[in-house]
Order: sequence, then C-alpha cells, then structure tokens
Amino acid sequence: MESRRAQLLSRAGEFSDVTLRAVKQEFPHDIRRTMRHPGDFPHRPSDVHPAFYGCLDWHSCVEMHWVLVRLLRTVPDAVPAGAIRAALDEHLTARALAVEAETFRAAPGRARPYGWGWALALHHEIATWADPDAERWSANLAPLSEAVAEAFLHWLPKQTYPVRGGLHNNSAFGLSRALPYALARGGALLTAIRDAAGRWYSTDADYPGSWEPSGADFLSPALTEAQLQASLLAPTAFDSWFTRFLPAIADAQPAALFTPATVSDDSDGQIAHLRGLNFSRAYCWLQLADRLPAGDPRVEVMRSAARQHAEPELAHVGGGEYLVEHWLACYAVLYLTSGAE
Repeated sequence: MESRRAQLLSRAGEFSDVTLRAVKQEFPHDIRRTMRHPGDFPHRPSDVHPAFYGCLDWHSCVEMHWVLVRLLRTVPDAVPAGAIRAALDEHLTARALAVEAETFRAAPGRARPYGWGWALALHHEIATWADPDAERWSANLAPLSEAVAEAFLHWLPKQTYPVRGGLHNNSAFGLSRALPYALARGGALLTAIRDAAGRWYSTDADYPGSWEPSGADFLSPALTEAQLQASLLAPTAFDSWFTRFLPAIADAQPAALFTPATVSDDSDGQIAHLRGLNFSRAYCWLQLADRLPAGDPRVEVMRSAARQHAEPELAHVGGGEYLVEHWLACYAVLYLTSGAE
C-alpha cells in the first residue's frame, strides 16, 4: 500500500489534469439513441447529458467524475482542489442531474450494467464523504441514483444468466461497482444483488481462465466474478469457493491470468482496452489478496501479479491517444487506491 500511495501522490496531478480535460470535452462523442421519428436526435450531447457530456460517452464521463471525487478525498493536497470542486459544482447541479435522471429513465438499457454500477459508485463515494460540498452533490445525485436502483431491481430478477464477457455488459463488474451503495443502504437492491450473484456464480468451479483475454477486454471475466464473490461471501465461505473456482492460483496458474496483456496500437480503441484490463486485473488481484487469510501462499503470488500488470501501465494514462485518455485514469486510480475505502 505504501508504494501505491507514493505512486498516487506523484501522479495525482497528472491524473486530475487528464480527467478535468476529459469531463469538459464534449466532442468527439459516441452518443447512442433510438430515433423514433425524423429529427428525433439531440443537437449536441450536452442537451441530453448536461452533467455527463464529456469523455466520449456517458459511462466514461460518470466514472471519470468518480476519479475527481476519489482524488479529492484521498490526496487533496496533491491535486488542484479548487479546479476539481469547480468542475463538480458546474456538472453536479440539481437541474443537470434531474435531466440526467429523465434521460436515464427514457432508455436505461444503454449503459447496463456498467454505467449503472459506476453511477451508484459515484454517489456512494460522495455520500460517504464528510464535506459540505459533497452533501449538496449527494442530494443532487439522488434522483439519478433512484432511477438506477429501480432499473437494477427491474432487471436482476429476470436476468437468468450472467454475461461473462470482458466488456461493459459484464454482469459481475457492474454489480461490484453498485455493491457499496447497496451495502450502505440495505433493502431491496442489496437483496437483489445477493440473489443474482448466488444464482449465477455459487456453483462455478474450475473456471477456464486460460481462455482469457479476448482481443478487446478491459475486464477479466474470471477475476471480476471472484472479486464480487469476495465482497459478498463470509471469509471462510469465500476461501472455499475461490479454491474451487481457480484451484491453482498458488502455482500462478492459469498462466494467462498472470501474464499482462500486450497492447499493439493505442490508436485502436478496442485494442487499447487491454490497458484497462491490466489495471482492472491488478485491482482484482489486490482485492482478492486482501480477503484471504494471513499467510495464505496465494497472497504474495496475487500481489506480485498486481504489480506486474499495473506498474508498466501508469505511464500510459496521459499524453497519448484520446481513445485511451478519456477513461484509463479511472482504472489507474481504482488500482492505486484499492484498500483506501
């Protein structure tokens, strides 16, 4: 944790600069909308997303706002705090977020479950921060979070099978991002998440991690599932489940999960996803290591894998292609602040 803290302090200014630029950059923008009649399309992204119009797409903008809040909370003296607060004040207004909630309710499936999870993660990050500005932003976010929670409650009971891919529709990662919000509030959303994870994952064993990664993954299907289970199960139950799920971790097997992905072209947005895979694997390895018993032989193997995956990627967060810059800081900060909850 000490070395990651030092890396975070040294890079927080760069990460915040990249993120501030991205959340304010409206174009280019990959907006998705079903047209229902001629002319049924917004003039510009900020017409339908007045809070989250930057970062190429809605879900990336939501997660990059989480980056700003996370940095401001964890390393306030290492970032331009005034500029971050000003950006959050500009975007997280009651009016802008009321429009965001209305837009979400009109077409919630566009960001399921990835953007849903990040929206609740953003609200949780703000709601658990004892800060006067955060109190206001949290109140403003409430309508959007209510709409997202309702969407989860409508979707989860009828989702018979999980999506196990390595992209935005991965079921486990979306639930993991939403889980802290649900744990803090209890009630129906937490029950729905627990029930879904139990149906989908409780009997999984000998997961084929050697098949990973696919060519455009930024998530590991194996490790995101394991990380969700680690967050939901009691320690002894998780240890037993994890041993069945990936039985050869102590021997650094399957080797594919311990081998960082190679990125051949940052200008190709799909290939560049693999930079995020390296960070998200590293985050999952740390989370999993933290939930195993002290002295477990798997712990240092996983911590070593986390370092090997993440540290070479830190230099690629800024100063490169916008297809990387508009989102990668999120996964760098997720890794560097793991365990700082």
